[in-house]
Amino acid sequence: MPTTSNPVEAWESLFRAQVSIMRELRGEFASNSMSMNEYDVLFNLARCPGRSQRIRDLNRNLLLTQPSVSRLIDRLAARGLVTKRADPGDARGIVVALTDDGFDLFRQVAVAHSASISRIMTNALPPEQLEQLQRITEALRHEVETA
Repeated sequence: MPTTSNPVEAWESLFRAQVSIMRELRGEFASNSMSMNEYDVLFNLARCPGRSQRIRDLNRNLLLTQPSVSRLIDRLAARGLVTKRADPGDARGIVVALTDDGFDLFRQVAVAHSASISRIMTNALPPEQLEQLQRITEALRHEVETA
């Protein structure tokens, strides 16, 4: 494995690894009951207190544009997986909440998805490198979010 102190090469390596893994994982969603983007919304809502969040805040954790997130949430609401309501603290805002059916479906999909992630990650990295990778990626995210 080549070593580098070049931040651009390190970034490209991280990015290309992520793209390769995401392509593999996206392929598994093709035969699933939801898309990877839908899963991402449900995943983020499942981690929120009360399993709900304003769309504006939810959008910060997704790799979609605001209009795309709104359309995706409309589709999830039509399927009964989330609900939408006006934010009681700000009538201009919309709060999205995960329904019990949405949470149940999320958990079913999460079991298989987590197994795939674990397989890929543990086949490539021993436990100490997984811990190191987590520390590195958390440091990168912290730098960007606090800049």
